[in-house]
Amino acid sequence: MSAAIAPTVFALGAVSLITDVSSEMVTAVLPLYLVTGLGLSPLGFGLLDGIYNGFSALVRLAGGHLADRGGGRHKWIAGLGYGVSALCKPLLLLAHTLTPIGLILAADRTGKGLRTAPRDALISLSSTPENRGRAFGVHRAMDTAGALLGPLVAFLILRATVDGYDAVFTVSFCVAVIGVLVLVLFVPGSSSTAAPRTEKAVRERAVEDERGGDERGVNEEGMGERVVDGKAVDGKTADGKAVRPTLRAAFALLARRDLRRVTVCALLLGLATVSDSFVYLLLQRRLGVPDRWFALLPLGTAAAFLLLAVPLGRLADRVGRWRVFLGGHGALLTAYALLLTSWHGTALPYAVLLLHGAFYAATDGVLMAVASDSVPEQLRSSGLALVQTGQAAARFVCSLGFGAAWTLWGDRTALTASVVALAVCAVFAFTLRPGRPVLEPAS
Repeated sequence: MSAAIAPTVFALGAVSLITDVSSEMVTAVLPLYLVTGLGLSPLGFGLLDGIYNGFSALVRLAGGHLADRGGGRHKWIAGLGYGVSALCKPLLLLAHTLTPIGLILAADRTGKGLRTAPRDALISLSSTPENRGRAFGVHRAMDTAGALLGPLVAFLILRATVDGYDAVFTVSFCVAVIGVLVLVLFVPGSSSTAAPRTEKAVRERAVEDERGGDERGVNEEGMGERVVDGKAVDGKTADGKAVRPTLRAAFALLARRDLRRVTVCALLLGLATVSDSFVYLLLQRRLGVPDRWFALLPLGTAAAFLLLAVPLGRLADRVGRWRVFLGGHGALLTAYALLLTSWHGTALPYAVLLLHGAFYAATDGVLMAVASDSVPEQLRSSGLALVQTGQAAARFVCSLGFGAAWTLWGDRTALTASVVALAVCAVFAFTLRPGRPVLEPAS
């Protein structure tokens, strides 16, 4: 595997691992800190959780555009995002009311929004189309190792200290700084890291070049792109010059049918995806989990994600990424259904958390691999940011809606509505599945 995956992917995986230890330390204790410690209602928590998970939608496009426009600044835009998030951790020590906490969480998610698209673009550009699912799977597995360690560290700190929450926030800041240093020292500064093509792809490209004419990059289903009347295709104009990465060019990517379909599906499915924090709160209420053990619930999701990310990434490369992506939402739907049953067995939390982790393993990196197939290299970061923005904005709306529904009608009614919505959106997404990937232009 190490021969097939670029060193850049492993370096970024190490950065994400360390950063996730920091962020998941906070995420693991935040629901309990806000609901129990500060006495927020489910609606108030839904507002803050929506900010925490969805505010990055406002800046993802900016991060993607700045990285593309800089002509190789993917690393430094990502570094800026990691740095902003790190600086927010100690500020939580000073905030004890809804407004300042909301502002700090918004700033933290601004950092995440800035870094996510440039980071994923670096992974995509460092991989071949044939192993892109595996590359994202390796990165997400390393990222999830940090998510596995973060709640465990938070749990140990809470048990060993008197002012547990303050200690968690302080240690989280120190770990985040280490992640930024690893990025600066070990991740290559250039985005021109695209891996060489396989011999099969090179032969197919050579055959197309021999055909002549204006058509380029036609896929097996005849749905490829063409250069007509000097219009840009695959990031280049008819005379071979690279397209300047502008915001207009970024939004024009939605004219590509496959990318538009991926973006719409990510948005719709995000509208019915309940926040992780709500899933853990529901489990706690169903099983009566003591507060001191609450921080360990995310470990189940992270463990399943870690074990399944690489196998499902490889499976996506073999059998089709869209199938695996939709299968992940099927796992999530099953987890929600289990939470609605009357079953109170000891296996319930293990089953729910296993399915929850499988959902992330089958969708998180796989979605970026799907989107990468429809985006040219010159606009890779901007194209991925379009998909991420739609998904993040939808999950922001879902957090608000779920928190409001829980406050007004109770948790079971709110979850039932989410189950129905997710099932409908999954069926719709199945009918809008994108076509096969288009061959990328030769470097």
